[in-house]
Amino acid sequence: MVTAHSIEEKKIWSVLETVTDPEVPVLTVTDLGIIRNVKINAEGIEVIITPTYTGCPAMDMIAMNIRLALVEQGYKKIKITSVLSPAWTTDWMSEEGKRKLKEYGIAPPNPKQQVCNDKLFAEAEAVQCPHCNSHHTHRISEFGSTACKALYQCDDCKEPFDYFKCH
Repeated sequence: MVTAHSIEEKKIWSVLETVTDPEVPVLTVTDLGIIRNVKINAEGIEVIITPTYTGCPAMDMIAMNIRLALVEQGYKKIKITSVLSPAWTTDWMSEEGKRKLKEYGIAPPNPKQQVCNDKLFAEAEAVQCPHCNSHHTHRISEFGSTACKALYQCDDCKEPFDYFKCH
């Protein structure tokens, strides 16, 4: 059964799909998977978000941009709630978001390692170059343009690129 409440929630989600990440403007907050829930009640709208990592400096800007996008659509009572548990994971990113990252020149996160292996922790993971698709790459720095990315270089095309770290 379609209710006015569910129609309104869909409208809010469509507004959220327009809010971009200030650090990676090709991604929306829904691509990132940081929107946990939308609640509508007598007090107004509550949007529940989870940062990509604790202390992410972009979260204040993201919360403000969510609020501004909703205000522009006529919503008045808006509460943005940040929750840390469970912690955000790159598994929450949409496949569309991962595709957008690659097209933008940032290697999307690899699937998480499924088997624990002490030897693998010392080695850098194989990251595919977003420019030429080679797996012949190496990590230059654990941190790239932001703390959630590492800096890599392709050994084939020689281009440097950010890798959106898996966590």
